[in-house]
Amino acid sequence: MCPATSSENNMGVRQQHHTQQHHTPGYLVASGLILLLSATLCADAFQTMPGFSQLRHSSALSGHAVTSRRTTTLRTRHHLGCLSLRAKKDSQKEEAPAKADLTDDADENFATPPPEEDSTSRGAIPSKNWLGLPRKDGPDTPVLFDDVCKAAYKIKDSIYYTDTKRNQGLSDITNTNLYFKAEYKQFTGSFKERGARNALLQLSEEQAKKGVIAASAGNHALALSYHGGLLGIPVTVIMPEIAPLTKVDKCRTLGANVILYGKHIGEAKEHALEDPDYAGLQYINGYDDPAIVAGAGSIGLEILEQVPDVDVVVVPVGGAGLIAGVALAIKTLRPEVEVIGVETETCASYTAALKKGEPDAAVVTATLADGLAVPTVGPHSFAVAKHYVDRCVIVSEKQVALAILRLLEHEKAVIEGGGAVGVAALLPGGPLDVPELKGKTIVTPLCGGNIDITVLGRVIERGLAADRRLVRFAITVSDRPGGLAALTSTIARAGASVWDISHERAWMHNAVDQVVNTVVCEVTGPLHEARLKAALEDEGYPLLWDIGSNLPTHAQIPGYRE
Repeated sequence: MCPATSSENNMGVRQQHHTQQHHTPGYLVASGLILLLSATLCADAFQTMPGFSQLRHSSALSGHAVTSRRTTTLRTRHHLGCLSLRAKKDSQKEEAPAKADLTDDADENFATPPPEEDSTSRGAIPSKNWLGLPRKDGPDTPVLFDDVCKAAYKIKDSIYYTDTKRNQGLSDITNTNLYFKAEYKQFTGSFKERGARNALLQLSEEQAKKGVIAASAGNHALALSYHGGLLGIPVTVIMPEIAPLTKVDKCRTLGANVILYGKHIGEAKEHALEDPDYAGLQYINGYDDPAIVAGAGSIGLEILEQVPDVDVVVVPVGGAGLIAGVALAIKTLRPEVEVIGVETETCASYTAALKKGEPDAAVVTATLADGLAVPTVGPHSFAVAKHYVDRCVIVSEKQVALAILRLLEHEKAVIEGGGAVGVAALLPGGPLDVPELKGKTIVTPLCGGNIDITVLGRVIERGLAADRRLVRFAITVSDRPGGLAALTSTIARAGASVWDISHERAWMHNAVDQVVNTVVCEVTGPLHEARLKAALEDEGYPLLWDIGSNLPTHAQIPGYRE
């Protein structure tokens, strides 16, 4: 059951709904043991306690079945190990004072950026910047494994413990052992809830009363709105004017103060930090705040628990917060597991940062993966990701559309473009369709399912076209009675279905009794497309076949134009 806090108990009907929906396998008895003994006992002592592996429960209410945990106590060991590690560090501090240039204290290594001399900014409180001071223990990164473990412990009863299941159909297609972690099943439809909850829990009591603010066009705004409401924390979200109305309305329904401003996220963020109306509100960056990265890292812990024999983890990359947290968790516990990032060709900001060695602005164009369209990766996220991520690959818009279609067909799930890029990279023809990954156990998080219905319709059509199940061609037919009927009869005999057809008469400059028809037909794939084209040519129709077709036998088909 959800943790009972004073602010949550006052939320009335919304809190009751939350309690019904969020039933994850809890560790209530283990939690008491951790709080009482973590400062004096190490993780190994707990792991050998009689009956400790049985301290868990699961339930399923309101049609939401929660996956029962494996008999392994891996997740609990993560929490205990992190807390005992912190206790050990504290005792070391008492024994020997730290040097002036070394630090383990997060507060000492972060500072709120001072306002520029020529700035009149009186807006929201900006996120703190990492100072990069050398640490006595651990890598010099703004987020540590310790932070991920503490975040996982804090949020474990407030978010869904999502399934990680093998997909037989796509395993066969990719010739891998492919698992999907269903983060799209979180209450607001994305993994963003993990970081949002963790960030809100780290606010001081005074700041929690004042509230928080963020610039977001979708998932981060929804996550903050939802968990802010549950915790009684006022939330303001600045959404660009192009934000989908469904997400705007949902944020308002969840209790957030929604402001529409600017053409993109950058302008929305500037407005939040500069407008005096938002003075005193804490700005929470949706992909770069250290608490956000740590919360996202809990996905990595769960992957290792659910698929202990994983070889490769493929993670979508936008602002790099998700991959930074996941890679940190996985590489700390299983350094041999390969972590690969995937971003789109329309916004390859992580690749640009790798080339320059620091975050660098990338050119952004319209994309199906709008959730990944971050022009510059977060500096904190990049500092962590570059330390742990093995490599990053790029996928095309066509591959993203095809991945969404494949997930609809084989996973029976509606996944937004940003959540599907991992699958896009693994499909035949993708950048990860390589011999060294064949036969390996691969996990990719399906990290979001918030896609507009109107966009989904267009994406399905693009996916069908990319899969050569929709083909388009121009054909000249007789404009006399029966001419069109003869054409459609030929198409029918070939087993194809007419999806769309249009006539062109005005711009014909040859025989007046002829007309050009532009036809879109539905077929089963490239081979069926070849049969349809051959049937039309056998009837003597002049054809201009679709440019860019992937017909496997096009070299042998007369009249085919590349």
